[in-house]
Amino acid sequence: MSAFRPGILPSLVVALVLPLLIVLGFWQLSRAEEKRALLSSHEARQHAAPISLAQLEQREDLANTRIRLSGQFDAGHSLLLDNRTHNGQVGVELLQPFYDQPSGLWILVNRGWLPWPDRRNSPQFSTPEQPQELIGQVYLPPGASFQLRADQPGGDWPRLITKVEPTPLWQQLGRGGLAYEVRLEPGPASYLAQWPVVAMSPEKHTGYAVQWFALAAALCGLYLYLGWRNAREQQHEHNHESPQHPL
Repeated sequence: MSAFRPGILPSLVVALVLPLLIVLGFWQLSRAEEKRALLSSHEARQHAAPISLAQLEQREDLANTRIRLSGQFDAGHSLLLDNRTHNGQVGVELLQPFYDQPSGLWILVNRGWLPWPDRRNSPQFSTPEQPQELIGQVYLPPGASFQLRADQPGGDWPRLITKVEPTPLWQQLGRGGLAYEVRLEPGPASYLAQWPVVAMSPEKHTGYAVQWFALAAALCGLYLYLGWRNAREQQHEHNHESPQHPL
């Protein structure tokens, strides 16, 4: 132990910082595993046959479930979800109430992304007037419930929003609807429907984990170097201060 003297302050710093770096590294690894599981589940459900809205109500695990809708859009109560970008271009996502005739329920359908280059003019879109057969997927925001909050209960239509909660919308319109957002798959009724499954890939999480572990290793190396250097300096000073005995 006499050959290793890092000092009290460096020891305290290492005792506090090193566990944090290790925890962050393992947390990133766990996030990577979660993202791999999510991607695997999404890939499996991509090939599953779509189910009806009535069947959806009987399921517990709703995320990314493919569903089949048959009915008509309500063009008079459109929602424009603001602050959505694609390839660096600003825009909105168009959400519209859809009446599913087989179940007799309303559901909020996200038809995809629209460019909005000029904020002075409303984004341009059209709504099919004839009945539609749609395929979409239930979207549940990661780490949150599937219900998003509406910014304001009133306003002109189409209504510009930053968040949406279907239930108050159905209450305002006096309709029976479900608190799910359905994202359309690419088709005649959709706009740009390129939905990212995860915001960050598992590989990026793994890369961040490697960085945290590398910082932990560098901290340990610096701590060892400092301890050995201090020990040598103290030993050197001790040798110079020792009394010299004449021969």
